[in-house]
Amino acid sequence: MSLDPQTLYRQALEQHGFAPDPAQAQATAALQACFEALQAGQPGQGVYLWGPVGRGKTWLMDQFHRCLGVPARRQHFHHFMAWVHQRLFRLNGTADPLQALARELAGQIRVLCFDELFVNDIGDAIILGRLFQVLFDQGVVIVATSNQPPSQLYHDGFNRDRFLPAIAAIERHMRVISVAGEQDHRLHPGAGRQRYWVAEPGQPCALVPVFQALSPDEPGSDEPLQLGSRQVQVVRRSAQVIWCRFADLCEQPLAAAEFMALCDRFPAILVSGVPALGGTQQAGRIARGTEDGATRVEAGDRELPTLSPKDDSARRFIALVDECYDRRVPLYLEAEVALEALYTQGYLAFPFRRTLSRLREMQLQRFA
Repeated sequence: MSLDPQTLYRQALEQHGFAPDPAQAQATAALQACFEALQAGQPGQGVYLWGPVGRGKTWLMDQFHRCLGVPARRQHFHHFMAWVHQRLFRLNGTADPLQALARELAGQIRVLCFDELFVNDIGDAIILGRLFQVLFDQGVVIVATSNQPPSQLYHDGFNRDRFLPAIAAIERHMRVISVAGEQDHRLHPGAGRQRYWVAEPGQPCALVPVFQALSPDEPGSDEPLQLGSRQVQVVRRSAQVIWCRFADLCEQPLAAAEFMALCDRFPAILVSGVPALGGTQQAGRIARGTEDGATRVEAGDRELPTLSPKDDSARRFIALVDECYDRRVPLYLEAEVALEALYTQGYLAFPFRRTLSRLREMQLQRFA
C-alpha cells in the first residue's frame, strides 16, 4: 500500500498515541502538497519547516521522505555541507564548480531533505548564497528544517549580504511554515535513562562504571585515537565505547568531520570534565584574510560579534551533540554544573537551546 504524509500523520494520531497539534497538521498539509506534485511529475515547491525545538519538525520531514517514490537524499545539514566542501575541492579548476555540483546532484536526486539548517560559518554562507539558487534552477526540490525563519539565518554573520541571495531563493522556491505549537513533544513521558551526571568533589568519576558496563569483556586501552590527521587523547577506549575529556575533544581544533568519524567508529561516547560553557561576552576582531571560505572575502579588519571565552569549544560541543543525536549514538556526560547551567548567557544562547533539548531527550530510554 502506498503511503503519503497525511496518512502517516493520521496513523500516528489514531494508532500510536501522538498528541494532536495544529502546527504539525499545517506542516503536514504543506508536505502533502509537495508530495502530490512530485508524484504527478510536476514542478514542486519545497517546504521550509521552522520553529522551537521539540515540535516534531524532523519527524515530519522524515515521514515525508519515507513516502517518496522519486530519488531523494536525506542528510543532516552539517553532513550536506561537508559533502559540498569535498566536492568543490575536487571540482577545483572547473569553470563554474557550483553549477557543476548542482548538475551532478540534480542528476542523482529529485528531492533534497536536510535537517537543522543553521548557518554560522562565513565559508558556508558564501557557498549557500548561490548554491540554493542553482539547485532550484536545476529542478531540485528542497525540504528543510530549522530553528529560525529564513530571514533570521546568519543574522549577525560577517558579510551577510553574500548570504542574502540564499534567503531570497528559499522564500521564492519553498513554502515557509512555522511549526511552533505549544507542546514540546520531546518532553512526553518516557522511561528515564541517566546519561548526565554532575561531578561530586572527592567522589569517583561517574563514568567509570558506565565504561565498564558498556564494555564488559574488554579492559580497554588509553592509547590515543587517530582521527584522520588528528590525534585525540583518550581516558579509555574499547571497540564498543570511547571515553575522552572535554578538553581533548572540544578544546582542540576538531571539526564536524572528526565527530562524524567518531560516531562511525564507536557505538557509545563518554565525555568527562564538561565545564560551564557560557560567560560574559567580550569584543573580538578577525585577522586579515583568515575566513575559511570557498571564495576569498575582501581582506580587512572586521569586528566579530561579542563572544564568551569558551564559545569555540561550545561550538564543537554543539556539533558533537548534534552528530550523536542524529546518528542515535548515546552520549554520556559528566559535567561541573547541572544541565540547565551549561550555557546560560552568551552569543550561542540561541543554538544551545537545541543542544539542551537534545541532551534532555538523551536521558530517555527510547534514545539509542
